[in-house]
Formats: sequence, C-alpha cells, structure tokens
Amino acid sequence: MTAERTVPSPGVPPREHGSPHVSVVLPRGSDHGHRPPAPRPPARPASPVPLLLADTAAALLAAGVLAAARPHAALAAAALVAASLLLRPRGGPPPLPGLLDELPAVCARTAVAWAAVAALWAAHRPEQALSAGTVLVGVAAQVTAGCLLRAVVHGRRRAALLRHPRAALVVGPAATAQRVAAAVLRHPRCGVRPVGVVDGRGDGGEGLPVLRTDEEVERAVIQNGVRAVLAVHPSVRAERGPLLRSLAASGCVVWEVDADAAPYPVRERLAGFSCRRLDFAPARGGGLGKRLLDVLVSGTLLLLVSPLLLVCAVTLRLADGPGVVFRQERIGRDGRPFTLLKFRTHRPVDEHESATRWSVANENEMRAFCRMLRRTSLDELLQLWNVLRGDMSLVGPRPERPFFVAQFSQTYPGYAARHRMRTGITGLAQIHGLRGDTSIEDRCRFDNAYIDDWSLWQDVCILLRTAATLVRPTGS
Repeated sequence: MTAERTVPSPGVPPREHGSPHVSVVLPRGSDHGHRPPAPRPPARPASPVPLLLADTAAALLAAGVLAAARPHAALAAAALVAASLLLRPRGGPPPLPGLLDELPAVCARTAVAWAAVAALWAAHRPEQALSAGTVLVGVAAQVTAGCLLRAVVHGRRRAALLRHPRAALVVGPAATAQRVAAAVLRHPRCGVRPVGVVDGRGDGGEGLPVLRTDEEVERAVIQNGVRAVLAVHPSVRAERGPLLRSLAASGCVVWEVDADAAPYPVRERLAGFSCRRLDFAPARGGGLGKRLLDVLVSGTLLLLVSPLLLVCAVTLRLADGPGVVFRQERIGRDGRPFTLLKFRTHRPVDEHESATRWSVANENEMRAFCRMLRRTSLDELLQLWNVLRGDMSLVGPRPERPFFVAQFSQTYPGYAARHRMRTGITGLAQIHGLRGDTSIEDRCRFDNAYIDDWSLWQDVCILLRTAATLVRPTGS
C-alpha cells in the first residue's frame, strides 16, 4: 500500500517545481497513437443448438430403452433425459473436436447419469430396480447415438470452416510471424487463414506482406474482413498491447501463440502450436457480485471498527496536532480521479511535493504512534469509506497519483490497462509482497493478471490472505 513519505523513486526522477499538468490516462483505444479500425459486430460464436439437439436425441433414445425395459418407469426416463442434458459435454477448444476426442467425456457423463437414475429408482421402487444389463445396454445406446450425432455436427462445422476460414493477421517479429503463418496455412483444418504480418521493424522477406503502419493494418482489416489476430512472440502482448486492444475493439479475436514448444501443458493448439485466447474486452469491473461483496464487507467493517477509528483519530490529534485525515487525489477506474482518505502519518512540505514525490515509509522520521499505524496498516482503514462510496473496491490494483500514473503509463507497457477495474485497498500484487518501494513492472504484471483472471472466489482468497498478513504486519 502507498504511504505519503516523500522520497524519490528509483528510476523515476521527480519533475521540477512548476511542471505543467500532464494527462493521466490516454483515452480508450488511443494509447500510443494506435487508431482502431472501425468497430464491427463481433464474429458470432458457433450456435450451441445443434449440439443440444444431438444430445437431446441421444437422451430420448436412451429413455426409450429404459421405458421398454420398465414400462412403468416414465418418471425415471424423464429423470434420465434431464440428467443427461445437465451432464452433457460442451464443445471443446479449437480446433473443433472429433469423435474420438469427445468419446471419454461422453462415456463418463452418460454412465454417471444412468448410475444416478438407477440408484434413485431402486430407492423409490426396490421391486422394479434396473438390472445391470439394462443399464449397460442403455449406456451403450446413448453413447453410440450421442457420439455419432455430435460427429455429424462437428463435421458440418469443420466443412464450413474449410470453405470460409477466418482471415487473420499475425503480429510479431517478421521471421517468427512468417514461420507461424506458413505452418497455419499448411493446416487449413484450423479454420484460420493468415493474410498479413504486422511488424513495424521487419524487412519483409518471403511470405505474406508485412504491414508496418496503422494505416496499412486498418486497410488490411477492412479489405480482408480480418476476424482473428495471432500474437506470436512473448514480448508482443507487452510491446504491441495498444495495437492488440485496438484490433480486439474492432471485433477481432486475439490469440497468443507460442512459436516454440510450451514448457507447460496446454489445452488449446493451433496447427500444433500452443495457444490461448487473450481477453481485451473492457473490464467487467467484477459485476454485481463484486460490488455486493464490497458493500457488505466495507459496511460491516466500518460498523465494527468505528470505535477503533475514533481512538486512532483522537490519539493522532493529540500526538501530531490538527489535520488527522489525509486526503489525496488518486486515479481510479477508467482514469477517473477521486479523493483517497487515510490517517495522516507524515506531513509533506507542500502539496506539490505530496503529489510528485514517490511515497516510501521512513519510520525514523515519524512519531511512535504514526509508525504503529503504518506498520499495522491501520492508516488505510478510512479507505473503507471510499469502498462504500464506490470510488474503490476491497480488492483491485492500488490507486496512484496522477503524476505517477502519467509517468508509469509511458514507461511500463500495460500500466494504463490496470485502470480497467476499480482500484482496491489490497490486491494480488500486495499479497505477493509488492508494497511500498517495490518494482512497478511486477505490480503491473500482477494487477493485469488479477483483472484477466478475475473471479469472486479470487477476491475472497485475497482478502483472507491479506487478513493473515495483518497478524505479521510489515508496513506499507
């Protein structure tokens, strides 16, 4: 968490007094001068209806087998259909799965559905319990019908992709991008057809045309109807993040492709390359569930700790004079400024120093009570009011001052993307020890990873781990 001690940050020299005010966060879609192509409706995903109909037909066939074996088991047959549809396997990752790929999942889920229905029916009507032979015949019939019907659906989709593959741009160093593009073109079953390579520093060479300017990229997207983007180098996401976000905003699906063998297991592959889909959609902000958690926890904590807040305020007033509450402008979600509240533990020389000098705790210059507030993070408790107001969240990237947001956004790729979600009192970076005078690059990476992988359970885990660290406080 951030303190208000005024020591310059290593690698970020403070500006001279009187420096002009700088813009905080670049407008959405315009970072680093990248102009997104005209937005288009996103490509429609494959409809789930054909697979649903295939699974329903197989379940009805199995229910017919059950009804033939037990004419009075209509209730069990209906339960079997319902269980089969609830447990049905979804479509697999690209490329489209085949019959053998889905066979284990179909067999396992079908067997579970039949076993559950047979057990419940035996408990309800012991005298009409299903025999093992009936269960085996039913499972075999449903698996056979389900696999064959799913194979038909996947075959039709694969044929459609072969006839109309999705045009794609390959982003990365020209040599690597050309190699990946050539491999993808040799495997048309992927359903992706590279039409150009994007590399501002590449010399082209043989293969697809190399696009070097934003205008060339925009023209290629429009003329070829580009719907997919392949980022083929580990540094592309950081270096070309604004371009990838611009292409995603125009309706393209962005994939990160590992041009070499991945050192870890992967589920999704493209022409033999490991890949994963990147989500550049505007931040969800956590949705209603996150906001309800914020309001419930912050409101409850404010009620519980209000006596403690009063004691801290009175003690701080007596020990350090007037001005108990420290107010400072910070940058929140979507670059909007807000006023952050803390207990004052240090007094900067003036407002300019407070806004433009890096914040690092220096306990030697604080009174004993202020040091205690800082070490236990009690000075941050007032931010529960910011959470209740909606300025912040309990969990999220820590907010920073406009001066440093502007500097860090220019120095560290992806820093501005931290503002896709509400800032927080604690976060994934903080529970990994990134507090105070620590690496901004590491914080940026952890913050964006938190946003990309957000879940309500992750918020709960971070809050529990934060509470555990308060038992052994290390300061802000």
